[in-house]
Amino acid sequence: MAQGDDHETGRGDADRGSGGRGARGGRARRSNPALTSRAAILAVVMCAIALSLAYPVREYIAQRKEIADLRRQEAMSRRQVEILAQRKQQLGDKSYIEREATRRLHYCRPDVKCYIVLDGGEGDGQQSRRGGTETRPPWYETLWRSVEAADRPR
Repeated sequence: MAQGDDHETGRGDADRGSGGRGARGGRARRSNPALTSRAAILAVVMCAIALSLAYPVREYIAQRKEIADLRRQEAMSRRQVEILAQRKQQLGDKSYIEREATRRLHYCRPDVKCYIVLDGGEGDGQQSRRGGTETRPPWYETLWRSVEAADRPR
């Protein structure tokens, strides 16, 4: 009957159930924290891995950029070497040297008559013959005008 009384009132099962659920039910009723200890440890480990990889990755990227810059410089240097090699080949040619000496230095071979035309410019020579003014004044006039302009009050 003792069991029946407990069963009829329902206290026996409720007490047992609440006693049984009290330990388990308390955990079930409590809200699960958003961050458990396992998740916190996992987050710390992930942060440590990310921080330990950040510097090497940054150095890798910087080195790749430096390698690309050096390759670009190497290509430019190779082009410059090719240009200089062509120039060296030109300077080794006797006819090229004679042409340049004639053009730049007004060199004239002994068996050739050479003439130098002074005042043979297109516009400047014609203006000076007509009595027109030159477009650019001499350097000393430009200097003196700048000194005078500096002395004027503003």
